Amino acid sequence: MSAAADTAQVQIPLVTGGVDTHQLTHHAALLDSELNQIADREFAATSTGYQELVDWMAGYGRIAVVGVESTGSYGAGLTRHLLAAGIEVVEVSGPEKATRVKQGKSDPIDAYCAARQVATGAVTGRAKVTTGIVEAIRMIKIPRDAAVRDRTRAYSQLRDLITTAPAPIHDELIAMTGHQRARRAAAYRPDPNRIHEPLQAAKQALRALAHRIGDLDAEIAAADKTLNTLTKQAVPSLLAMRQVGPQTSAQLLITAGENIDRMRTEATFAKLVGVAPLPASSGKTRRHRLNRGGDRHANSAL
Repeated sequence: MSAAADTAQVQIPLVTGGVDTHQLTHHAALLDSELNQIADREFAATSTGYQELVDWMAGYGRIAVVGVESTGSYGAGLTRHLLAAGIEVVEVSGPEKATRVKQGKSDPIDAYCAARQVATGAVTGRAKVTTGIVEAIRMIKIPRDAAVRDRTRAYSQLRDLITTAPAPIHDELIAMTGHQRARRAAAYRPDPNRIHEPLQAAKQALRALAHRIGDLDAEIAAADKTLNTLTKQAVPSLLAMRQVGPQTSAQLLITAGENIDRMRTEATFAKLVGVAPLPASSGKTRRHRLNRGGDRHANSAL
């Protein structure tokens, strides 16, 4: 009885999947072990659609691996679902230019190309796991970094307004630091009955910018407090290093991913963060240059 079951298991065909992801729908395709096209179909980009996609693939055989485009954006939900189902996921890029020229562009073509990249070993990078603390850190860091950029712009706008403001405001604020300017401008009380006058309009505009800066300061401080707690929990040894703070630790964590074992060597990580040497030799000259690819945010953090 057991031998018969083992024989039946061996006879189940092995299939490789590929998925072209979009915001509302995903298009999946299947190849057999000989790289022959089996079938393709579109699914909704929802939890129900993800399960239908898995069931559909499993109906053609045992799923070896699935290549998914944009695992960190459009394909993030599907990737989580596949990994939870015990299916290996490899991140793939779009078809090469030669493929576009020969075959054109369509969702089925892209899906089959994704499956072919995985089946032939052209791509082997495992997708990030996004169900743990690293994903939580990424979620908190995105609006925090946006708030920092917005605050910088607000300070620049404050400076520019002061530069061109009427003399009473210009002379009072021009020599102050950015923080001092924002604090003073926040205390302005423009006269609504004289808002047509440049002096009162300047007070209102500067007061609005100062309040925006204050709100962004509070938002950034709250995010930093959360990131400090999360990074201490995730990588206390990294934070213990000299001159390594929560922001640097958070970015390196986000780049590496929860399942850092997907990077098999230090060289893999070096290439990911843009510090791997590349040969740049010519003739009798033998030298290397720094790889400028990879994640530039991680490179900056490193």
